Amino acid sequence: MPKIIAIVVAVLLVVGGSIAAFVVTNLSGKEQYFLAEKNSIEKLSEKIEERYEPELKWVEQSKENPTESTVDLSAEYNLPSGSVGYGQMDPAQLINNSTISITSATDMKNKEMSAKVNADIGGMKIDGVDFYMTADKLMLGLPFIEELISLNGDDFGTLLHELDPATFTGEESIDLESMFEGTLTEEDLEYFKKEYAEMIYDEIPDDAFESKKESIKVHNESLDTEKVTMHITEEKVKNILNKVLDKLEKDEKVKELLREQMAFQQLGGTAVDSEFEQMISDFESGISEAKNGLKDFQIPDGLNSTIWIHDDVIAQRDVSIKMGPNKDELVTFTVKGTQLLKDEKQSFNYDLAYKDSLGEGKLNIAGDLAWKDNKASDSITLTIEDTKLKYEGTETLKDNKRDFERTFTLEEPTSGGGSLIWNGSSTYKKDTMNSEHNFSVESPAVNQDMFTLNAKVSGKTVDSVDIPEGDNVKDLGKMKADELRQYFEMEVTPKFQQWLFGMLSEGGGTGF
Repeated sequence: MPKIIAIVVAVLLVVGGSIAAFVVTNLSGKEQYFLAEKNSIEKLSEKIEERYEPELKWVEQSKENPTESTVDLSAEYNLPSGSVGYGQMDPAQLINNSTISITSATDMKNKEMSAKVNADIGGMKIDGVDFYMTADKLMLGLPFIEELISLNGDDFGTLLHELDPATFTGEESIDLESMFEGTLTEEDLEYFKKEYAEMIYDEIPDDAFESKKESIKVHNESLDTEKVTMHITEEKVKNILNKVLDKLEKDEKVKELLREQMAFQQLGGTAVDSEFEQMISDFESGISEAKNGLKDFQIPDGLNSTIWIHDDVIAQRDVSIKMGPNKDELVTFTVKGTQLLKDEKQSFNYDLAYKDSLGEGKLNIAGDLAWKDNKASDSITLTIEDTKLKYEGTETLKDNKRDFERTFTLEEPTSGGGSLIWNGSSTYKKDTMNSEHNFSVESPAVNQDMFTLNAKVSGKTVDSVDIPEGDNVKDLGKMKADELRQYFEMEVTPKFQQWLFGMLSEGGGTGF
């Protein structure tokens, strides 16, 4: 049953979103419905892009050009007076005198990345920790050895087999290139829209929609709307699901994407062809099982969705579907709520609920997002029974500098909850960016001034990412098991111990 419900929900999301992109100007009830969905999504997207234009431009800049960024971390810890006993080490002394700096560079087009870590932990200085990655290999520099440790992605399985031949076959691989490619590409998304969204849209009958004028009240405003009701019968819903499942079962493009996603998630782990094939086999078995289960699956009232359209976007929504493996195990899912999507303010209030023979539950999400004269005032509340998760934020943008105050609050009757407070500023220009962030926590047991984490970030475009080349590299993938043991036991370990003892002696004043 969970697989069937998951597939039904996934199809509903596609119906409510992606297929709207194929509606143009002919305003039948069906086209009115999906055009309103499309307009609502685009309205919200436009407001986000308008508000965060400097940040989004920097994201695009970092995709198209090599960039370098530095993150400097520090903290402040203020213990209440008398908290540290006589002769005990004061943790504030260590925390308040420690910093960590991470400098990274990325070239997404040429698939190159580097990172350098420097730290001062209460007087103990750590530098020389360097990491490099390309589409072909990994390299690691450590402060206690002169050479770089290197591993080619193609040699990953060979290395594992040398270390543990009983567990690893040598066929394992690590896909470094996937780290630079991300998840789904624009081409992939277009494929799903064309092959699946269009098909679902075409399968929904025109006579499943009814339209009429209706006046409603939303957020204390009276609105004249076009009320469009969609009713898809049980038989038609199951027919659509069957067509989607049939196509998925034979879709080699989807299977290839699954392989790529598995490789991406396995970075740092292992994956062999047999594991890929097993995953595809499980996928096909799951599809077959879902198709068989769909025969007896019940959706007695079909899918019902009503939207109220004002100024070409959705102002109110009421969706319901009842489904289950038999008449005694039916679950009703509903989505009801309102929204006002204006240029300067977007408000919403939605209830997501379920009800079955054993009980019922409801989640409410409500919020107001305001952006006027480059000033923002936002609040969002997620409520589940007696528990609330709130977000409140204010922002001011002037000369590309954004000052912000953001608070995430958990209200929970048992523990009393608490707040994460995030204040700071950021400046984004064409080729550079700078930001400062301060994080603190407040709760009944913790004062806001007790602990603060500070982060300073700077970034800039660069000509290229420096990837070291030369002979001073130890290639682990070309070494036999005895060579690996000898290298780490006779060279790396003694040098690490010597380096560590030297650091501890330098940091003796911190209480170590």
